[in-house]
Amino acid sequence: GCIFCEKAAEHKDAENFLVFRGKHNFILLNLYPYTTGHVMIVPYQHVDTLQAAAKEALEEMMLLAQQCQIHLRTIYQPAGFNLGMNLGESAGAGIADHIHMHVLPRWPGDTSYITTVAETRVLPEELPVTYRKLSEAFGGIR
Repeated sequence: GCIFCEKAAEHKDAENFLVFRGKHNFILLNLYPYTTGHVMIVPYQHVDTLQAAAKEALEEMMLLAQQCQIHLRTIYQPAGFNLGMNLGESAGAGIADHIHMHVLPRWPGDTSYITTVAETRVLPEELPVTYRKLSEAFGGIR
């Protein structure tokens, strides 16, 4: 099965770090984030390409990316953001059969040799804390 489809269907939002459910997409924390606040916007529709996605899902995805940027800026005051999609396994998609957009807050010097050399992430905040902050920003913990 698809991990994204499973998480959406389970309705265990806190356990799955699913911070918001929209009409066509949901937002969840990346379990292996590059930075604190690294979220993914995922359509409910299980598709592997942009051309297969419903127009409404794509429109909402961009509006949710905008909301993510607003909330992440308010909570964490990053200096910048990365937004992106890896479409297909050869493009680096860890989950290639279900499109998703990454939104990452960024700060000067937020990457180090540890990620490259030791394949380890260094985060100043635990995922449950990030989940609480973002879930509240999107309208409260359900």
